[in-house]
Amino acid sequence: MNFTEKPVLRLAILDLYNGAENQGMRGLHDIIEHFNQTSEVHLEIDIFDVRQKLELPGLDYDIYISSGGPGSPIDSEGEEWDTKYFNWIEAVDNHNIASEVAFKKPVFFICHSYQLACRHFKIGLLSKRRSNSFGVFPIHMLEDGEREPVFDGLPNPFYAVDSRDYQVIEPDYSRIKQLGSKILAIEKERPHVPLQRAIMAMRFTDSFIGTQFHPEADPVGMLKHLHTPERKKSVIENHGYAKWKSMIEQLPDPEKIRLTYATVLPNFLRIAVRKITKVPVV
Repeated sequence: MNFTEKPVLRLAILDLYNGAENQGMRGLHDIIEHFNQTSEVHLEIDIFDVRQKLELPGLDYDIYISSGGPGSPIDSEGEEWDTKYFNWIEAVDNHNIASEVAFKKPVFFICHSYQLACRHFKIGLLSKRRSNSFGVFPIHMLEDGEREPVFDGLPNPFYAVDSRDYQVIEPDYSRIKQLGSKILAIEKERPHVPLQRAIMAMRFTDSFIGTQFHPEADPVGMLKHLHTPERKKSVIENHGYAKWKSMIEQLPDPEKIRLTYATVLPNFLRIAVRKITKVPVV
């Protein structure tokens, strides 16, 4: 079937990279392109440069994905783009809460966006880590994560690319209960380190979900990224040659980030499309 014959849904991608070089946007494009090639619907994409151009989508989109990005998710409070972004979250949430709304608008928050969403919903303590976390790490699902349809098809634990200087810890369980939110996953257990494990994935509402890790990271893009002289030098200087070599060796493993890449966001899109169109999407 030619895509012009398919039902068309509008997808807004909120780009929070602030002009920084990244593999995240390419990863999102590749996932959506593959989805369009294999699905009975066609996702029409518009991209919004949130931080540089203060661009935010309206409520005339069906699905939203908000990207990762550099910098502090704390220090930006009060900046114009940050305020507009929080207003956008609230607008979509209010739209979904409205009783007359037939089809709620799903949103997926990635990394930096996830941290901002955690700040917005006040579900825990957002703070700077003692050191940067960068690598392919196991992500441990909690009970709600094992029941989460977006994670369907992943083992427990599963593996994902983690790249962050900040973290969400000390969950406010009363606030989480009030919102009806669910903690889906936490970072790897480190018995020798007396620190709380970060919250790595949340279902904020029945339509909002987010991950601290990068589900759009794919082996091809990450290998290219890690082999650039600048990035290779940075990883080795900050984490050691063993870490760089370990990542290179883990990336092609079909049971690690390749599986996460092929599962999380494709599941999110399939579920969103099915709810909106009532058309089964395989």
